[in-house]
Amino acid sequence: MPKQKTRRGAAKRFKLTGTGKLKHKKAYLRHILTSKSQKTKRNLRHATLVHAADEKKIKRLVPYL
Repeated sequence: MPKQKTRRGAAKRFKLTGTGKLKHKKAYLRHILTSKSQKTKRNLRHATLVHAADEKKIKRLVPYL
């Protein structure tokens, strides 16, 4: 059976934690930052876990993660 191909865009966006969960960077921190509060920008810096309902889809995109 041939090897599966990894979706490269997804591979760059998601990482696996030690317990096997997926983490990703939060969105909305690229432009128009002057209209966002300092608190909002500070909270967007941190990575967060992928929702459990979406994990199966993402693991299918990145089979060797």
